[in-house]
Amino acid sequence: MQRVTNCIVKDPTTNQVLMLKKPRRGWYVAPGGKMEPGEHIRESVMREYKEETGLTLQQPTLNGVFSFVIKDGNQTVQEWMMFTFYCENYTGNLLSTSPEGELEWVDLSEVMQKPMAEGDRRYFKHILSSNEVLYGTFTYTTDFTLLDVTLDPASP
Repeated sequence: MQRVTNCIVKDPTTNQVLMLKKPRRGWYVAPGGKMEPGEHIRESVMREYKEETGLTLQQPTLNGVFSFVIKDGNQTVQEWMMFTFYCENYTGNLLSTSPEGELEWVDLSEVMQKPMAEGDRRYFKHILSSNEVLYGTFTYTTDFTLLDVTLDPASP
């Protein structure tokens, strides 16, 4: 099973969130990526975030643990786990060009209007408004239509 880390970074001075627009679908995500063999999740998020943004996270906190299941009919064709961190402190200079897509500081009030996977929308909303760790499973079709979601704590 693939393991992925990412981090939602909010700059408290500008009230903006750093997002990455992926070229394949034009969807916005929190920067991050695949864990290396033997790497723990905090090492992974620190490394991946720096590689994709140029920024060094300062004390990110784990705020979400998720399973993603991709189904083709009744058959599971892919499954991975994602560990989502939150951080308001960072150092360094933002890359002018990311190897993974377009980096953009987005006003907090506009984050939920950006195109993104429906499951991502759910965890972004929670993590940007709560310090409570969110656990969940998102089930999608192969074209990323959300079929089912289970969250703990349950969202309204």
